Amino acid sequence: MAERKYTHGLSTRQEHGVTVVSIGDMEIWDGADLSLLRDTLTQLIQRDRCRSIAIDMSTVQFVPSGFFGMLFDWFEQGVSVRLMSPRGRVRNMLWFKRFFVGDRAESYRLRDAAPVLETDDVEWSHTSIRPGAQDSDPGLAIARAL
Repeated sequence: MAERKYTHGLSTRQEHGVTVVSIGDMEIWDGADLSLLRDTLTQLIQRDRCRSIAIDMSTVQFVPSGFFGMLFDWFEQGVSVRLMSPRGRVRNMLWFKRFFVGDRAESYRLRDAAPVLETDDVEWSHTSIRPGAQDSDPGLAIARAL
């Protein structure tokens, strides 16, 4: 894959063993922004062998629908995924409520979730985790240490 020269404000840093991707001041993402983020994460995960990543979402208002699918693909490959400081509109998205759980102040970890049936009359909750699901997150030990 060719390396991009234009990074649109993306930067990375290390915090407590987690690689944090900062997306700068992008409030609304389009397909090109998602592509840039995907390429950056691919480099970090495949080339640099990062196993725990976080995305600083503090400026983001809207994300394209493919964002969650991309994160879940990495999660299924054993990468610990976190969103840091997501704004209210992101936190209120159905996929966020269903698959992210708070680790600590303003940090949310992607986790496996129990399937929901149409007949289930259950309130959405960030605390209802299927027993043993948290064991599938390789970065949980790092998060507990933070």
